[in-house]
Amino acid sequence: MEREPAVNPCCHFPCQHWGVCVRRGVDQYECDCTHTGFHGENCTIPELWTRVRLWLRPSPGAINRILTHFHWLWDMVNATFLRGTMTRIILTARTDLIPSPATYDSKHSYPSWESFSNLSYYSRILPPVPEGCPTPMGVKGLAELPDPQLLTERLLLKRAFRPYPQHSNLMLAFFAQHFTHQLFKSHDRMGWGFTKAPGHGVDAGHVYGDNLVRQLQLRLRKDGKLKYQMLDGEMFPPTVASTGIDMDYPPEVPTDEQLAIGQEAFGLLPGLGMYATLWLREHNRVCDILREEHPTWDDEQLFQTTRLVIIGETLRIVIEEFVHHLSGYRLQLKFDPTLLLHSDFQYGNRVALEFAQLSQWHGLMPDRFLIDGDELLYPQFLFSTSVLTSYGVDKLVEAFSRQAAGQIGGGQNIEGAVSGASLIALKQSRQFRMQPFKWGW
Repeated sequence: MEREPAVNPCCHFPCQHWGVCVRRGVDQYECDCTHTGFHGENCTIPELWTRVRLWLRPSPGAINRILTHFHWLWDMVNATFLRGTMTRIILTARTDLIPSPATYDSKHSYPSWESFSNLSYYSRILPPVPEGCPTPMGVKGLAELPDPQLLTERLLLKRAFRPYPQHSNLMLAFFAQHFTHQLFKSHDRMGWGFTKAPGHGVDAGHVYGDNLVRQLQLRLRKDGKLKYQMLDGEMFPPTVASTGIDMDYPPEVPTDEQLAIGQEAFGLLPGLGMYATLWLREHNRVCDILREEHPTWDDEQLFQTTRLVIIGETLRIVIEEFVHHLSGYRLQLKFDPTLLLHSDFQYGNRVALEFAQLSQWHGLMPDRFLIDGDELLYPQFLFSTSVLTSYGVDKLVEAFSRQAAGQIGGGQNIEGAVSGASLIALKQSRQFRMQPFKWGW
């Protein structure tokens, strides 16, 4: 009688506290606990200093309560130098949770040089579920997972609109999508788990393009500025017909109506076109200021310096407004690059696949859009450049500021018109053999 092959013991995820499971022989394993602060067969026994640190450190719940309550305390902190000190403590504490250098990628289920050096990969915080496990989750759960389309329809599709509990509006929803698309540039043509972004940080590639050819197509080549068109006295991005740039519009949209933007997918939603227009105007405004202050600078120096200014402005908005709002902290986070000059910090940013998968915030989208007294449904909104150019930036900003965004979590909160993105994420997470959120359920 033929003997069944032994199950890889690493399918049980026996190693805790970032320990690395190494298979020994056919049915044995070893946990590498190096630099985890724990030892023992499964990296579960804390070392002396780990015990002291765990004993002294408040629980995550206690820390969150302190940061989100006691407004009188944080009002005093925010008014003094302690604001910068507390921001530095939070930033360094968060970065300590990120493995550095990157340990895993979607090709290798073990540490490799490729995971560290090949920036074409998204990094991975956790290794994938080993191949050949009894179930897609390792050894627990169903042997065959339910159909992704069925799960999307039953668990994700919106039944009724639920506003975001923190009173977020559509300006935040569109900002989140506009900002993160400079980081999430999945390149499925190379294989799942790849990104085609040249870097993994904030580089304003969603404004200037993710490669030099696209950047040059968007540039005016004069005074450091980007190309533009004027409509009724307002500045908007140029057309695809005038630039020859590639954009992901459906074929029924004429090229003289398609807007040429740094990110090729931003023609999908007028809210993304709105932010693209704001950054276009800001770039050209900064160029005018720099040209007046530095009349000897040529086009290239004006462009490159302005791009640095735009990146700095973006980071300040993200840290002091966007992240601060989402965190709910009473501490007013501060953007100041000098805060970390003398601190150990992970400067070599790598976007993790887990982060890309979790950043599925399509629940923020409403079931309709209310603009200047009009009610627009998705067929009128998607891929419509006229929504941006006819209403104008001012009216869109006012409308999106007043309209509530939807709730991100909780299930049954994804609008059908954008549910395809969630379906793709679900399929990809299975293809990537991602570990379950919680082990031991």
